[in-house]
Amino acid sequence: MSAVTRDDIVNTSRQAEEAGARFKNQRLTVGETQVGPLAHLAKEREYLRSLTWDHFTVTPLGATVGAVIGNIDITKPLSDIVVSELRRVLAAYKVIFFRNQPLTPEQHVAFARRFGELELHPFLSSNSDMPELVRFTKSAEVGGYENLWHHDVTWREVPSMGAILHGVQVPESGGDTLFCDMYAAYDGLPDDVKERIENMTATHDFMPSFGKNVKDPEMLEKLRLEYPIQHHPVAPTHPVTGRRYLYVNRNFCTGIDGLEKEEGMKLREYLCRQSDILELQCRFHWEKDSVAFWDNHAVQHYAASDYWPDIRIMERASIVGHKPFR
Repeated sequence: MSAVTRDDIVNTSRQAEEAGARFKNQRLTVGETQVGPLAHLAKEREYLRSLTWDHFTVTPLGATVGAVIGNIDITKPLSDIVVSELRRVLAAYKVIFFRNQPLTPEQHVAFARRFGELELHPFLSSNSDMPELVRFTKSAEVGGYENLWHHDVTWREVPSMGAILHGVQVPESGGDTLFCDMYAAYDGLPDDVKERIENMTATHDFMPSFGKNVKDPEMLEKLRLEYPIQHHPVAPTHPVTGRRYLYVNRNFCTGIDGLEKEEGMKLREYLCRQSDILELQCRFHWEKDSVAFWDNHAVQHYAASDYWPDIRIMERASIVGHKPFR
């Protein structure tokens, strides 16, 4: 990706600085919940407003996360300069969306390959003609179980950089996907929590989500050797933006290294609950041939499972990333 520096992210107007100072101490506690303005979002909102784009339109969706990209046809080959600008807008908004993109499987894979090498998923079925595409077919017989906040494949030593999801067949209502800004989730933590997790790592394992589906013990042993338990930083540094983000989830994170089980799970739960803050989210309603492209480190996602028994068919290409680091 073209570098988007931390200076870019925090280089905002005096108005945003003054607004942040004015509202910093105006949150109220109701029971165990804080309410009021999330002032730490102001700087980045102002930064995003300042950006300009040469090769497409950009319509923001959430406060600091998500944008709909218009006036571009990703079914056709794109120039290097357009791909470079797409990398830049992805780094800024963390997840970008396209409408009316009737991608063939071949076009989907070709577009994804412009951003890096593609993964093959060992547990999920692929499109029979394109092994790089995972196909999610949900119906009355096969329900959707992705309605939990998560980053993809954190059980890999080198998790995905990003994923590109194409809506092949979608219900008229329901089946939205939500995304949460994990930079903002980290930035909003109290200073003492940031200090506590600065050098912590967490254990990540495929077993809780995928292990139960592998019935052959020999195959499970083979997969266990190929995909051993991983230990990733709780708050890694993004290689493009240089920003810290939260990197724990309930799907694959089985504990916090160095802590007793109960204490570690309590901390994991506290950190995972940051994704529940609505102000950090955007929500995307799918139409046929819509496409979502997300940074798998900068955001977590949640697929609403509210469309059963309707049919929902999606195809996803995932791009090889980097090993998380502090």
